[in-house]
Amino acid sequence: MLRIHFSAGDLERTQIAERVDPLWEMVFSRNRLTEGDSGMLLQPWLHDIRRNGNVQTIRSGVRLLSVLAPLGPYFPDFLTPPEGADGLAAALTAIRSTPRARLRDEFQLLADVNPTPTWTRPLAEGCDGALAELTAALRRYHGAVIEPYRDLIDEAVETDRLHRAASGTEGLLRGMWPLMNWRPPVLEVQYAYDRDLHLNGRGLRLVPSYFCRRTPVALADPLLPPTVVYPLHHDWTWQRQLASGRRELGALAALLGNTRSAVLAAVGAGATTNELARRLGASASAVSRHTTVLREAGLLTTERQGISVLHQRTLLGSALLGSTN
Repeated sequence: MLRIHFSAGDLERTQIAERVDPLWEMVFSRNRLTEGDSGMLLQPWLHDIRRNGNVQTIRSGVRLLSVLAPLGPYFPDFLTPPEGADGLAAALTAIRSTPRARLRDEFQLLADVNPTPTWTRPLAEGCDGALAELTAALRRYHGAVIEPYRDLIDEAVETDRLHRAASGTEGLLRGMWPLMNWRPPVLEVQYAYDRDLHLNGRGLRLVPSYFCRRTPVALADPLLPPTVVYPLHHDWTWQRQLASGRRELGALAALLGNTRSAVLAAVGAGATTNELARRLGASASAVSRHTTVLREAGLLTTERQGISVLHQRTLLGSALLGSTN
């Protein structure tokens, strides 16, 4: 749990970013490219990347980010500077301008939790040539993995903002449930590690992310501008796209497969896990695995009712089910 402590003036200084941060998106997209289950809603992106992407550039970027921003308790904050709010060029300039003392300290923290290869030594020492090569590689990776999908990403961010930022700052914080729980004056954030962050009048910057999944992520250094990057709500985007009739569902529906299509159909107007198991003649554990995937894909919602959980189809789930019939 991350506990963010608000004090005088922090609510007024809290804001939600108008667009994704390009460096954070690169870090998260690398995670999505290398994990076993990247979520069904990202499957069309993955399919297109693997079919049409620049393989050499993508593999090179993935290798680079796997070392510099590994999964785990820490990766260097200099990779995601606040200048990312002003776009890719400003962010890369900030990386090249990182003070040598900071690079040394952050690379040491990285090495303490994840041993680094020898090729990172010039970066840790602040070598101008090494930093220039790093930012050039990041620019190429961004051009291959993020930039071609800007329209889709920008629309998703706009939709997320419209839903979250309509009722003032406190309404915004309350609307972050279940990712975050606003208990004034503390914002509790679902987080992989236990820590406290005191804003001390600096306010909080909330940054939506298209490629972040499950839990938000914050900068490691509490002295840096307080920032929390959170996964945007993909189902809102699908609702908007379905309403406008601009989204072709066939490719995504084909990814469901017969078994998950059957689970989605068996939900009907709503069903518990045990009811689904009886309807399908399957074990409750097998059904639970499928409903977890469908829920993370934005096709089902799950609500606990006593000792049972009730599954219901979302608008996207109903539309996809119709497209497979």
